[in-house]
Amino acid sequence: MTQPKAVRQVPEETKDTELTPQEIVAELDKYIIGQKGAKKAVAIALRNRFRRRKLPPELADEIAPKNILMIGPTGVGKTEISRRLAKLTFSPFLKIEASKFTEVGYVGRDVESMIRDLVRISVDMVKQEKIEEIREKAKSNVEEKVLDLLLPPSRRKENALAEGDYDRFLETREKLRKQLSEGVLDDRLVEIEVKEKMASPFEVFSNQGVEEIGIHIQELLPGFLGGKSKKRRVKIREAKEFLLEDEERRLVDMEQVARLAVERVEHSGIIFLDEVDKIAGRESGHGPEVSREGVQRDLLPIIEGTTVNTRYGLVRTDHILFIGAGAFHVSKPADLIPELQGRFPIRVELTPLNKEDFLRILIEPENALIKQYRALMETEGVHVEFTGDAIDEIADIAEKVNEDAENIGARRLHTIMEKVMEEISFAAPGIADKNILIDRSYVQDQLRDILKDQDLRRFIL
Repeated sequence: MTQPKAVRQVPEETKDTELTPQEIVAELDKYIIGQKGAKKAVAIALRNRFRRRKLPPELADEIAPKNILMIGPTGVGKTEISRRLAKLTFSPFLKIEASKFTEVGYVGRDVESMIRDLVRISVDMVKQEKIEEIREKAKSNVEEKVLDLLLPPSRRKENALAEGDYDRFLETREKLRKQLSEGVLDDRLVEIEVKEKMASPFEVFSNQGVEEIGIHIQELLPGFLGGKSKKRRVKIREAKEFLLEDEERRLVDMEQVARLAVERVEHSGIIFLDEVDKIAGRESGHGPEVSREGVQRDLLPIIEGTTVNTRYGLVRTDHILFIGAGAFHVSKPADLIPELQGRFPIRVELTPLNKEDFLRILIEPENALIKQYRALMETEGVHVEFTGDAIDEIADIAEKVNEDAENIGARRLHTIMEKVMEEISFAAPGIADKNILIDRSYVQDQLRDILKDQDLRRFIL
């Protein structure tokens, strides 16, 4: 019995088959501080995908993904949790603002464009993986082609060559191969055929907004509007790059890439829909303006599950995981139309960050801000050390400024760190003392004038 397309099993093993919810949360903890509830929710959603793939096709097709709605102020980790989740599982990931879409009938982005964008991202991911698989073979082929350019094979058949001549030919070729691998011949000029690249893809205006034409004219008519070959004299260093690109294009089966990419989107795709609160609202008026409710109704079929036509084939959205997010300061989730509310069954509230969280963000994650600034200064030979009281002061100031001004969460730390490091970053290339200790008094000195002036603080920090 033929398996329905909707429940076609993904042939390739993805990482979420190996990770338990606890392991997923542990991985997210390396980069994101706190927000246990949100991490737990996404870990369960991810594991459910793996569970669904182990079910019989008839039942698997009935199980819809449990989409998540993250509620919380800016800068608390909503986007970062989703992005890290996608990296963890090699899933195609797209972040897009819900407020970018317009109601059907208006010029602007239509909601289906997010699926096309996700498919393009997936194609690039799969293509890159395939290129990695054939890279060694491609490099070997390029080496042979460059050797052919340096020492063209005799036009006469090999058996017609004198044995001595052929041995000398092979010996010379091996000498050139050794020089080539050592980079001795990188600056020698050779003549190669290079295909002209076509200008940017055509775009068309339609009632569905501005979209790329599905099939390039160049694919239909080779040589039309570019694609012609022309001879160029280039250095071997550049020739290798041109030839490698050409060889990779020749060895990668784009039909297989497109098929795998579509499968990956259908079974592992994640769309992070930001600013959902900006489209919350139910207008009853019939004005000419684009209504927020209209955008919600357009989003509904995509999130519910529909088929979208893309240049790589039809894509079903039934099992794409949607993660909605918004601050919901003015509106609330109940302001969304009931149908859309029902499509985000899991609600998670992310908590605002306090001083303790800021302290941990500065030093604990693998990409902690303190580590980043130290590494940046090391490139100039400057060794920067932060004392414990300096880090405590930075966290304290971040919390106070967030209370006095707008609460922008962890993003406030970037602004404060930049001001603290400003003088050192500016003077680093020519600084005499290569060992710098940053303590509480240094942090206070750098920020004293700004913190004294309430208006200046709001403006700069």
